[in-house]
Amino acid sequence: MSKPAKRKGARSTKDIPRDILEQLNSGFIETANLVEWLAVDQKFLLQNFLTQTARILYFEPVIQQITQLKKQTVNTINETIGTTILKQAAIHEDQEIFELMAQHQADLVRCWATYMIGKNTDLSILQVLDAIQPFAADQHFGVREICWMAVRQPITQNLIQSIHILSGWTTMADENIRRFSTEATRPRGVWCNHIDQLKDNPVLGLTILEPLKSDPSKYVQDSVGNWLNDASKTRPDFVIATTAKWEKESGSKETAYILKKALRTVNK
Repeated sequence: MSKPAKRKGARSTKDIPRDILEQLNSGFIETANLVEWLAVDQKFLLQNFLTQTARILYFEPVIQQITQLKKQTVNTINETIGTTILKQAAIHEDQEIFELMAQHQADLVRCWATYMIGKNTDLSILQVLDAIQPFAADQHFGVREICWMAVRQPITQNLIQSIHILSGWTTMADENIRRFSTEATRPRGVWCNHIDQLKDNPVLGLTILEPLKSDPSKYVQDSVGNWLNDASKTRPDFVIATTAKWEKESGSKETAYILKKALRTVNK
């Protein structure tokens, strides 16, 4: 079966065609851009998914948890759905639901699955990262962004081991996986808790950063530059020394681009 043509997506919520929104909320298609991603009614999508998979008894416990949220955002609802389904799956000894979610055509359903990994305290950090890697390689931007947030806590709690594992990801052919290694360990990051150990001692991250200092992918370059810019807010000395070293070692345009992003706070 050939893949359907890639949609550009609407520029505003009001411009999303009704039939497209219905398909998104039913889980029949992926979101095409951030506008659509934000427009999906996750509660409705959840109800449809659970109905389609004969698990509607999970719906009310999830809704109860969403109702208790102090602030309902796409990200908090996403996390709550994944976390509560993990608990329901354990209660009902449901061995299949994770794979149903992980392989689902709807990107937001796959996002829920990432929290079933990140919130599973029975998994070692090696198991967590092995399980999250396919999501790090997902072709959908939303899944790639949510997956690193979903496992940020276990990475932080097992930082040294995580850095050791993720250092091996920096040589992988898939740029999305390489980018995950830096984005998931950013000292400050976006929409996430800071990693104080890396804010204070960013040298710990060099085994991830060094192999990527001339990466050909702009997606990776942006993440490496942002990682160093994060670090510069608490350890400008480290960033100044590292960028000076890289400038001497590499005259590539890729490295030059990273250095500019890395030093933007320092140079203000």
